[in-house]
Amino acid sequence: QLQLVETGGGLVQPGGSLRLSCAASGSTLEHYSIGWFRQAPGKEREGISAISSRGNKTFYADSVKGRFTISRGNDKATVYLQMNSLKPEDTAIYYCAAVRGLVVTLARGMYNYWGQGTQVTVSS
Repeated sequence: QLQLVETGGGLVQPGGSLRLSCAASGSTLEHYSIGWFRQAPGKEREGISAISSRGNKTFYADSVKGRFTISRGNDKATVYLQMNSLKPEDTAIYYCAAVRGLVVTLARGMYNYWGQGTQVTVSS
């Protein structure tokens, strides 16, 4: 059974950077497309980035395009989200999720496996 664990969250000042990691256990991620989602207090969970199982396709929500970068680790068991130029509105719990196959989407209903989330707070 695939399990996902997110790490790398924390408190950062506006304009700063963080790198989130999504680590898999129980399976590698090479046959799974991976999405990053976030949920701010009082708001719905939104998809912000996704990467295909082969790593050749990436998607970004407009709110993070040009600031965030999703990538796969060489170990085939980790996916990263590099977040630069962070803004207070990026404050949220960040989740990674996986779906087996070639679909690449920001639609949360398509994902079968979810991590527990990591808190990102952007504040001065």
